[in-house]
Amino acid sequence: MTGAKNSVLKLLAATLLAPGRHTLTAVPDIVDVEIMGELLRGLGATLQHDATAGTVTVDVPEEIGHIADYELVRRIRGSFVVLGPLLARCGQARVGLPGGDAIGSRKIDLHIAGLERLGAGVRIEHGDVLAEAAGLKGTSLWLDIPSVGATENLMLAAVLADGTTVIDNAAREPEIVDLAAMLSAMGAQIDGAGTSTVTVTGVDRLRPSAHATVPDRIVAGTLAVAAVMTQGDVTVRGGRADHLEIPLGKLVDAGAQVDLLVDGFRVRMNDRARAVDISTLPYPGFPTDLQPLFVALLSVASGTAIVTENMFDARFSFVDELARLGAEVRTDGHHVVVRGRPQLSSAPVRASDIRAGAGLVVAGLVADGVTEVYDAHHVDRGYAGFPEQLCALGADVRRA
Repeated sequence: MTGAKNSVLKLLAATLLAPGRHTLTAVPDIVDVEIMGELLRGLGATLQHDATAGTVTVDVPEEIGHIADYELVRRIRGSFVVLGPLLARCGQARVGLPGGDAIGSRKIDLHIAGLERLGAGVRIEHGDVLAEAAGLKGTSLWLDIPSVGATENLMLAAVLADGTTVIDNAAREPEIVDLAAMLSAMGAQIDGAGTSTVTVTGVDRLRPSAHATVPDRIVAGTLAVAAVMTQGDVTVRGGRADHLEIPLGKLVDAGAQVDLLVDGFRVRMNDRARAVDISTLPYPGFPTDLQPLFVALLSVASGTAIVTENMFDARFSFVDELARLGAEVRTDGHHVVVRGRPQLSSAPVRASDIRAGAGLVVAGLVADGVTEVYDAHHVDRGYAGFPEQLCALGADVRRA
């Protein structure tokens, strides 16, 4: 298993907090890592990425820049978390409003409100977020929703603040725990990561560290879904089943057999899947990133299922492309009704984001004929060597 895309970008941002040489391992060879690397270089860091070994070495100077390149920030939303470290290190930051996947509204209000509570002055000007603070002060924060990005940005800012910061209704994702683990190795004082209350006691200075990225639960879940769709047998080495309790439970409800192993888990399917209802929620609920994969699975399952998307308002934008493959799907607000068919039919389709692209690829595995997925560069942003990985499992997938 490769390291998690949703974690490694934040780990790279965290290196800005401490001058010296940082080493990250289990780094996935994905486009987003390269973009984040360019962003760090633009801020003054020196970065070396050994894609074969899966390592990134970041040398951070004593003095770093505080202006993040808009052209890079707009390409990956995860890069917006440089705001917290830059504000903490430099006392000022200029970061472009974030871009990323077209999956709906992902506001930065919680980021800004939290930083203002920490004592920063924040304004939006000419498409950039400008933040300034003579010195951040620890405080109590409440997030209206358990936003992953806001929790990360506020943690990254608070580690060098004066006093103690308490973040209530914090996100609980494994990636939050991973970031906290790296920050702790750097000398930060963080308690409660992985719970709804995170307490950060600020320190004067942090030190560089070496850290292994947590395994990617979304990639692991994608392979598990592909195994069930194709009635196959897949062992995911390094996969963390404890990070996928609800998705794997849904696969069991659909008829799959899931076995926990010392170094991962195994998914087996001997028959057509049964329809199961899905409702996305913040962790430990069902992850929105796996929703497109499960819609693809349900399109060939026996029966009718309802999928409810509670996280992103445009997450169903790929459904029309899935229908081109013969899927019987109908959207109704933040619900989609899926009536399964025995098989899909091949057609040219277009990926609109990372997970939609992966969902269309695995749907192509159960379609007759040749399915062409255009704009597949989206998939490369989140999956390292996805075609090769599927081919190693017996699929016939080629990159055009």
